[in-house]
Amino acid sequence: MENKMGTMPMKKLLATMSLPIMLSMLIQACYNIVDSMFVARYSQEALAAVSLAFPIQMLIIAVSVGTAVGVNSLLSRRLGEGRMEEVNQAAQHGILLALISAAVFAVFGLSAARAFANLFTTSADIASQAALYIGIVTVFCFGVFVQIVMERIMQATGNAVYNMVMQGIGALVNIILDPILIFGFFGFPAMGILGAAIATVSGQILAMVLGAWIIHKQIPFIHLGVKGFSFSWDICRQIYSVGFPAIIMQSVASVMTLGMNMILLPYSELAISVYSVYAKLQQFIFMPVLGMNSALIAIVGYNFGAQKKQRINQAARYSLIAAVLIMALGTVLFQLAPKWLLGMFNASEEMLAIGIPALKTISLSFVFAGVSIVLCSIFQALDDGMLSLWVSLGRQLILVLPLAWLLSQWGGLNVLWLAFVISEGLCMLFSIGAYRRVKLRQIDVLAD
Repeated sequence: MENKMGTMPMKKLLATMSLPIMLSMLIQACYNIVDSMFVARYSQEALAAVSLAFPIQMLIIAVSVGTAVGVNSLLSRRLGEGRMEEVNQAAQHGILLALISAAVFAVFGLSAARAFANLFTTSADIASQAALYIGIVTVFCFGVFVQIVMERIMQATGNAVYNMVMQGIGALVNIILDPILIFGFFGFPAMGILGAAIATVSGQILAMVLGAWIIHKQIPFIHLGVKGFSFSWDICRQIYSVGFPAIIMQSVASVMTLGMNMILLPYSELAISVYSVYAKLQQFIFMPVLGMNSALIAIVGYNFGAQKKQRINQAARYSLIAAVLIMALGTVLFQLAPKWLLGMFNASEEMLAIGIPALKTISLSFVFAGVSIVLCSIFQALDDGMLSLWVSLGRQLILVLPLAWLLSQWGGLNVLWLAFVISEGLCMLFSIGAYRRVKLRQIDVLAD
């Protein structure tokens, strides 16, 4: 582990650690997008219901990923410092915190799902379907919580390749079950949106079980059971010193979606569906960068603990190049094929009229976002999670929502989408300036 993280050529290390998690995160994105594609063919009301549930699913992912980022960062630093006795305790606390968080969402799903849905629609049918979907995915969200923490445990210990196996099998189960349960094949009744929810949580729970088995077999110094566990508030504090800002950073995407829904609601519920479809499509562009950055956190965290300045600089440079290339390709796709992308969701002519300008305009911000995301990951790895948080708040909340509202008042729906380009561009410039200061203060002073 130490030789690999501290000595392997950086391009190869980034590739071997990033590609499995990139693929696993792309597979994770399949859960939402596959549900939406199938339910769109079931009914437009079902698509609207899944769209209303999307911010809650984003929030679940935000809390689980944020907790896992904290576990990843702590594990990587302890491994780099050679403090092996603390590695297992960090992993056990990560699983416990995941289960506690899942329980909180389950309570919300049981008590407030319908009230939440009623905020964004006047249709009783859509609200009822949304509440049903939210209830299922929250009550059984322990699967995705534990699964994501396990992914980061594997990644921090140099076993990220198993993420792809775990995620792939879970997603395959979801893809197989979706049409069977939604439309009623092979003797099953047609369950519509309920079937989509059951398919989603079934895949997640299976992936969790598989992940536990992989860790047990492949990472012998990690023991996830209660044997030898000793609860420590200090370990929780260390996990959330990085994890909590990451949770907030991830959660602002959910808050942004809620805010955008409120801004778009006066236009039509179809505009909300278009934005939800865009958010799911752009995951396939952003997830590879986010997956690479998860590996970047582990690599930079390890080499910072090991005082290897040159390797930190190499990791930052190669990650920025890769992120810009990925985002540029995504921009080209959204510019050239927006009608095809929307067609995957059975888009009507009215939906295309709203969606094509939206996809073409927002995608102009992708490269700016890629640079900011990479630099935020470096801030997290250096235990400067608050700086990462402020950049994320600027990108997805502080700037974009006021700009979207102002532009909607001034130029209407098509002009509104420019808010994404403006906010991402400004935040990229801020991130570059902040990175230069962090590099001077924390990286350049290392002995190496």
